[in-house]
Amino acid sequence: MISALLEVILPVFLVLGFGYLAAYKKYFSEAGIDGLMQFSQNFAIPLLLFRAIATLDLSHGYDPKLFLSYYTGSFLSFALGIVGARMWFARQWDESVAIGFSALFANSLMLGLAIMERAYGAGALAPNYAIVSIHAPFCYFLGITTMEIVRNTRGGVLGTASAVTRSMFRSNLMLAIALGFVVNLTGLHVPVAVMDALNLIIRAALPTALFSLGAVLYRYRPEGDMGAVVMVCFISLFFHPAVAWLLSTQVFHLSDGMVKGAVLTASMAPGVNSYMFANMYGVARRVAATSVLVGTLFSVLSVSFWLTVLGV
Repeated sequence: MISALLEVILPVFLVLGFGYLAAYKKYFSEAGIDGLMQFSQNFAIPLLLFRAIATLDLSHGYDPKLFLSYYTGSFLSFALGIVGARMWFARQWDESVAIGFSALFANSLMLGLAIMERAYGAGALAPNYAIVSIHAPFCYFLGITTMEIVRNTRGGVLGTASAVTRSMFRSNLMLAIALGFVVNLTGLHVPVAVMDALNLIIRAALPTALFSLGAVLYRYRPEGDMGAVVMVCFISLFFHPAVAWLLSTQVFHLSDGMVKGAVLTASMAPGVNSYMFANMYGVARRVAATSVLVGTLFSVLSVSFWLTVLGV
């Protein structure tokens, strides 16, 4: 079992480590690292999601019980992060929302897809793609709406949330997902030469994303309120996947593949978007950044635990 876990996890985190080392040794400039991140997030991964959604069996992947298993845990993690930050660490309400968002937004894309593929193969990714396709809209709408409520700004909840939602759907990621749905639902034929070209780029998506994530994490030095950071990491790495496991196995009785997709995705560390959200509002930035770094480091242990529970 230990050797199997190492075969799954170690390559993923070695690629992250190589990226971190490259940034530490200054083998890449900050502009170069940003370029790698932009290539992976704005080009290669959107193409990966386009192909996945375009060829996904929607009757299998898009199961309401799958979404309830995963996103009920997301919502409860968000609420627990807010309440914990407010009651245990005496944070202001807007800081508490940003800390709760760090517990909410899992790294379902760069880490989740890579580890799921290593563990169970590319053919097992359908539940992950389904979860990822609505992950950013769900998390940002929930986070922004809550932040506007606690701040009570003049823009209003619906106005601000609507503006940011429109902005998200103009992103390459959301555009690729939307186009994937168009191809899937209409049966449009993508020329073989075009698909072969996409496949060449897609092969670089996850390795580049992991390497650039490791390089970006070098910027996030471990500082801030470690109590709040530990709380966020516990919620992200153990509470959220525990809720997903309980609902998917004991309440909804999902298939084995969907259980693995929901639980393993839920067990991912906070994503870089956690820091982006905190930075957007100028609150709890150190906690968010440190949670991304510490959570990613400790996800080696948490992912090993959940893979053992699920069976490698």
